[in-house]
Amino acid sequence: MAAERDIDDLPRGDANYTALTPLWFLERAALAHPARASVVHGPVRYTWADTYRRCRRLASALARRSVGHGSTVAVIAPNIPAVYEAHFGVPMAGAVVNCVNIRLNAPTVAFLLEHSSAEVVMVDQEFFSLAEDSLRIIAEQKKGAFKQPLLIVIGDQTCDPVSLKNALSKGAIEYEEFLETGDPEFAWKPPQDEWKSIALGYTSGTTSNPKGVVLHHRGAYLMSLSGALVWGMNEGAVYLWTLPMFHCNGWCYTWTLAALCGTSICLRQVTAKAIFSAIANQGVTHFCGAPVVLNTIVNAPPADAILPLPRVVNVMTAGAAPPPSVLASMSKLGFRITHTYGLSETYGPSTVCAWKPEWDELPGDERARLHARQGIRYVGLEGLDVVDPKTMAPVPADGSTLGEIVMRGNGVMKGYLKNPRANAEAFENGWFHSGDLGVKHTDGYIEVKDRAKDIIISGGENISSLEVEKAVYQHPAVLEASVVARADEQWGESPCAFVTPKDGVDRSDEAALAGDIMRFCRERLPGYWVPKSVVFGPLPKTATGKIKKHELRAKAKELGPVRKSRM
Repeated sequence: MAAERDIDDLPRGDANYTALTPLWFLERAALAHPARASVVHGPVRYTWADTYRRCRRLASALARRSVGHGSTVAVIAPNIPAVYEAHFGVPMAGAVVNCVNIRLNAPTVAFLLEHSSAEVVMVDQEFFSLAEDSLRIIAEQKKGAFKQPLLIVIGDQTCDPVSLKNALSKGAIEYEEFLETGDPEFAWKPPQDEWKSIALGYTSGTTSNPKGVVLHHRGAYLMSLSGALVWGMNEGAVYLWTLPMFHCNGWCYTWTLAALCGTSICLRQVTAKAIFSAIANQGVTHFCGAPVVLNTIVNAPPADAILPLPRVVNVMTAGAAPPPSVLASMSKLGFRITHTYGLSETYGPSTVCAWKPEWDELPGDERARLHARQGIRYVGLEGLDVVDPKTMAPVPADGSTLGEIVMRGNGVMKGYLKNPRANAEAFENGWFHSGDLGVKHTDGYIEVKDRAKDIIISGGENISSLEVEKAVYQHPAVLEASVVARADEQWGESPCAFVTPKDGVDRSDEAALAGDIMRFCRERLPGYWVPKSVVFGPLPKTATGKIKKHELRAKAKELGPVRKSRM
């Protein structure tokens, strides 16, 4: 292909070009608002000047131990200040930050630490035993070839000091002492190439070993600013960390908050009471959460809910398709909901259901239905479509033709670490393949209908598990629901609903309750979409609130086939 012509031959130089990186946001925040609160956690309160100094100390301390370019630093911790600092301090040293899901078991964490070649493990005091067990597994596997990573334990004033003392007795370095070895005026350098990796995160790995998603500085810069733009996020926003920072780097809001000189309010444990308290007492204006978090808020006991809200609180939700009923209920409480969609491979959310003013005049149910769609691409994502996965031809914008959702652009990962086969599959035909099935509506907005692996095929007909879930959620007795395929002697497969009833619901006759849910669905769904079986109990979830459908599919398999199915 011939080179593109331009009107000039002006050169690119240091004066007019630099690699994009979100690290500059922190330097600017410390200059613009040095005394403004940057991170608050219980009794601990840091300013932007403090955070910049602490991040430079962290970068310096790492560099003095030869941790830099080509190194990975793993962080195993809930939402505490040290995790926020790692998002800047680690890449300031030239290294890559890998925030690990704290709900994983030791064998899985061992796989992540080994696969990423982590040279440093920063771990919260309450999760030190998890790190210790994981490293022991690696040592046993590698025997004499194992090199112990630098182990740093993060103390937390809000926790029992016993676990911290235990970690220190076993040779771990205390985080604050480690920072003291660093220079608060450390002259960090931005990456020369914006393609350089800034973060590593792992997919859930529900059916096999997790895949390591590698993100670059350019994408982190663009998607962190895009997140502010699509949300209408204001300068000085007060953000509550209900979303784990280990999930897609907090959907890039770790870096966004520095760009906006905002304030992070940390939460170790997410409860409805803690959320309402932070809103009432700490000036919270924004928070993110999976639909399960929204459901917790909607169904909070009256004693925990501080209503009416003192101000409009902006909530971004993603992670799973939210039931329209939950979105409507949140809006009635006074929350302003922004619905987004994305994956670890797209830096978290990368599409948004951009609200249209004319929707305000529609009936509530219709507004909720439109709001539940996944929408259009982020400002920082250049390509989004729904295509036939075999031909890559775009599906018609008719709201019914299923296709695979694909993305391309700067908001897509570099690739999977050490996994060329998975990369070839993911990037086939020049697009990133999400594995999600969806439709394109007449207004161009996309809507996720299912994961490809979650489609239920009954009598040769496709059934969207998400559409069935939406109907089940509307039943007044249902708190949470998830629908999977169950073997069916007559139809091959039929929908099986796993349901958590609301508190106070009479469960003395579960067969009658199941029958009522089926009748309720029959009034709202095609006959063959109605669940043929209903199972009651708590739903297994990931650390980010996603329901573990693979576990439910396994349970459905254990139940055996539906012996007699009626349409």
